[in-house]
Amino acid sequence: MEISAKFDHFNINVTDLERSMAFYKEALGLVPCGEINGPEGAFRIVYLASGTSGFKLELTWLRDHPQPYDLGECEFHICLRVSGDYEAVRAFHKEMGCVCYENHDMGLYFISDPDGYWIEILPVEQM
Repeated sequence: MEISAKFDHFNINVTDLERSMAFYKEALGLVPCGEINGPEGAFRIVYLASGTSGFKLELTWLRDHPQPYDLGECEFHICLRVSGDYEAVRAFHKEMGCVCYENHDMGLYFISDPDGYWIEILPVEQM
């Protein structure tokens, strides 16, 4: 049997869904494109998308998990490519105070979301 798979979404758990949604909208232009609400408010899932691809970021909020998530050594990340003036986007992220690592030799940097997840930022042109 030959299987053909297509990337659909990536999930992260968040402690404050509204704060995370606001961050992803401001920092990366991601907007809600779907939502699932658990029974009796036990959980809430919001899917975010850019409108430029079919890939979605799934934010999951669990009512009974108010404490920060243990991200270990944070040896994982997602990567988004931004269009337009890459240096202007980097400057904007610096103004937001969310740039957590830069590698000028490789031409990339990372931002950190409100829960500490790292997001690699690359320009579209490096594809």
